[in-house]
Amino acid sequence: MLSTEQGYRLLVDAVADYAIYMLDPQGRVASWNSGAERLKGYTAAEIIGRHFSSFYLSDDVRTGLPSRALATAEREGRFEAEGWRQRKDGTRFWAQVVVRPIRSPDGTLIGYAKVTRDLSERHAAREALERSNEQFKLLVQAVTDYAIYMLDPEGVVTNWNVGAERTKGYAPHEVIGTNFSRFYRAEDQALGAPARALATAAAEGRFEGEGWRVRKDGTEFWANVVIDPIRGTEGQLIGFAKVTRDITEKRNAQLALEQAREALFQSQKLDAIGQLTGGVAHDFNNLLMVVLTSLELLRRHLPTDDQKLARLVENAASAAKRGVSLTQRMLAFARRQDLRPTAVDIQPLVAGMKDMLERTLGPTIRIREHYAADLRPALVDPHQLELAILNLAVNARDAMPEGGELSLEASETQGNGASEAKIGPFIRLTLTDSGAGMSAATLSRAMEPFFTTKGVGKGTGLGLAMVHGLAVQSGGRFLLESSEGVGTSASLWLPIAGRQWAAASVPSAPLRPVSKTARLEILAVDDDPLVLTGTVSMLEDLGHTVHAASSAAEALRVLGEQPQITVVLSDQVMPAMSGLQLFERLRREWPGLRLILASGYAEIPVDLDPELAKLAKPFDMEQLARAIAKVA
Repeated sequence: MLSTEQGYRLLVDAVADYAIYMLDPQGRVASWNSGAERLKGYTAAEIIGRHFSSFYLSDDVRTGLPSRALATAEREGRFEAEGWRQRKDGTRFWAQVVVRPIRSPDGTLIGYAKVTRDLSERHAAREALERSNEQFKLLVQAVTDYAIYMLDPEGVVTNWNVGAERTKGYAPHEVIGTNFSRFYRAEDQALGAPARALATAAAEGRFEGEGWRVRKDGTEFWANVVIDPIRGTEGQLIGFAKVTRDITEKRNAQLALEQAREALFQSQKLDAIGQLTGGVAHDFNNLLMVVLTSLELLRRHLPTDDQKLARLVENAASAAKRGVSLTQRMLAFARRQDLRPTAVDIQPLVAGMKDMLERTLGPTIRIREHYAADLRPALVDPHQLELAILNLAVNARDAMPEGGELSLEASETQGNGASEAKIGPFIRLTLTDSGAGMSAATLSRAMEPFFTTKGVGKGTGLGLAMVHGLAVQSGGRFLLESSEGVGTSASLWLPIAGRQWAAASVPSAPLRPVSKTARLEILAVDDDPLVLTGTVSMLEDLGHTVHAASSAAEALRVLGEQPQITVVLSDQVMPAMSGLQLFERLRREWPGLRLILASGYAEIPVDLDPELAKLAKPFDMEQLARAIAKVA
């Protein structure tokens, strides 16, 4: 049977993963187990009797580390440390070392017990982890476009990267240890938004959202925020990772894109409505032409003593003329009215309207005017501008039933190419009232034709549409701004007239009565049979010989058969060949013909041949006679 001492010796020698050996009081190796031979590479015969400093690196020996280890063990009863050691072949390993003093029963130091373990793999893994952590820290600190930081479970900031300092304006010492709710608006804090964000992240594993955040200097930015929970090995919540990015520019760009899309949509919608409105106005003009022509011919042939019938005809003619006014507004919205632009000084024009405006607005509304100094003339049709101002003034009056103030201001501004306006200088004429204003929904539809908030019979819904059409057709733009309870501001942008335009001053003299011209042979061309019949009747009533054609092709045929025709009166809008296209051919084949173009549209070049007269539909007999006199 083994003795206790033999058992211990066999046990120690069987341990192969640890170097277990004894040192004498001077540090010389006194025993050596198989684990020591395996770990350090020395046999017992090679190492027993040598100083244990053989296992230390030369730098450690030079600094006295082996002696300090023994001294610490003797003094404190134990020495434990980790560090580099070397094997017999010179290779290194990372060792965990424990040294304990061995004493006799009387306390005399008789040596040391030394246990060494190779922890190279664990040390390498720990170093790799430390390098990874350091690299991750450097990576986080190198990110400057994102605020990346951690929070404890209560939302207190525990670290702070460079991106967070750049985004939010706080240095690390100013913010670490404070609650992250300081980055929220006061109203969001009051509603508990920060706590809800953490609760959502903890419950659902992630929180993501966008909203306004506040920098150190009080300025606000639009932020994209992501919060992820951080959990320990057992699933317990130990904090949150928070990433914040300033996306203010992206948001502004998105809003600008949406506004541009909305403006494009509105422009396309108004253009589509304008196309429809222009077509309706054209057909309506033809109908009115027939009605007015028939009424005028009827009136000329009424018995002079039948006053009742004369009144009925006059009432019908007045109603038809109101229809003409309505079509003119429709054409203005559709940008197809016949404009005669010239240089207009805004201040004298408004001054000439002052009495009419005061009578229209009534005594409860004050008019205030302000004009910039050295205001240049605007290029616009003065009569249409007067009508536009009157329309806007009437709208302002209706918005101020209890009275108020209407401000008229004019100044120069610069167009930047937005909306329909081009780049360049403009005159901006603004009418601002102190009335009830409009809601956002009403404002978005205010310029649509036939849309009105007034009672039945109090408005056609074409006033603002007409102003908008005038502005765009003149090369400018019309802006409407309003808020409920604040009032409405309507701005008419008009291009500045160049030097080649003579300023509009006094109105032209009234037209003189037209004397009958000599009997002419006239060809009337119109694709609408009712309009054609009325035109022929008026021409015959004026004493002319008239030939009729319902198309350009038929007109060419009639001219070939009737060479004595001297005047051609043609509608502009006809299928297959328009009036202007017809006239181009007539100039080549019958150069001596005199030409009159009739149309309710404005798509006719303003620089027409002087020999070509233009007649706006619907026209009456006097206007027809003047056009004939011009070319006769």
